[in-house]
Amino acid sequence: MLFVSTISNVWMVSSNGTSWGLWLQCNQNCSQMAVESGVEGSLKAAQAFMILSIIFSVIALVIFIAQLFTLEKGKRFYITGAIMLVCWLCILIGVSIYTAQFTSATAELPNPHHGYCFILAWICFCFSFVIGILYLVLRKK
Repeated sequence: MLFVSTISNVWMVSSNGTSWGLWLQCNQNCSQMAVESGVEGSLKAAQAFMILSIIFSVIALVIFIAQLFTLEKGKRFYITGAIMLVCWLCILIGVSIYTAQFTSATAELPNPHHGYCFILAWICFCFSFVIGILYLVLRKK
């Protein structure tokens, strides 16, 4: 879900069919997002944090599988939980930057609203927090 929300360009949608996300702005064809020079850094930061969240979630999965085979019985998955909470923090920062900088910039378009990728990113935010906490309390049986 996190990967789909990051790569798809449906974070904001207007009623005339225009959609845009972290990477492209699409109408009939897609092109680079035209952003002001003052908010270009914010866009790059949102992109970077969303990519970091994907990387940390993959690392957490690999470490969880490694801990399944190496962890002693009764021990907790602390490392996996900590990495998943770092993923949660990256999602929080990335989506918050996008929300603060780019949702108000689309107010001049006809009937703008959040797309499925934006909502999916917030769902991933909630799930990664829950998964991180569950890993911290999970014991190997």
